[in-house]
Amino acid sequence: MGDFTSRLVGIVITVPGENGHRKLQRAVTERTRFKVFVAIGDYNGHVGLGVRCSKEVATAILGAIILAKLSIVPVRRGYWGNKIGKPHTFPCKVTGHCGSVLVRLILAPRGTGIVSAPVPKKLLMMAGIDDCYTSARGCTATLGNFAKATFDAISKTYSYLTSDLWKETVFTKSPYQEFTDHLVKTYTGVSVQRTQAPAVATT
Repeated sequence: MGDFTSRLVGIVITVPGENGHRKLQRAVTERTRFKVFVAIGDYNGHVGLGVRCSKEVATAILGAIILAKLSIVPVRRGYWGNKIGKPHTFPCKVTGHCGSVLVRLILAPRGTGIVSAPVPKKLLMMAGIDDCYTSARGCTATLGNFAKATFDAISKTYSYLTSDLWKETVFTKSPYQEFTDHLVKTYTGVSVQRTQAPAVATT
């Protein structure tokens, strides 16, 4: 566990609001709070996203880093076309959403790179994805929802199993197939008894 945590790298994705902070207006006074989104990963199949609000930027970043470490998920990687070299893209198309933002991640050929906006690109790079197409709908100007939707899509890569991960199906015989010989003997004995039954005398 120590080696894994030492490989983690954190990046502050966004601090939304004017001049880097959000202003919350109250009845008498004005309170300023900072909302920070932090992505953390090892660039090799693990990524996490943390969100934290605080009166100070340093406190918000520290809290977001802790939450990002607690939300780390494994990222399943695959191939586009031939399975040559190391996995470089997603094994299938995945979709994530948050609020009005919907993000779709599409596998791409080797050498394509990450074709996306800056916010999803940071998350995909930290997840260890080299080639990927992205499609986004909704109010992507809300960078917080944009990052959450991307993380939601990335976390769904293990929710779908491709055919190479399916277990081998073992078909069991039905009772009629398994006990065919026994049923044939029983049926034959009953039919013989019926044919050999004594005739009833009629008057």
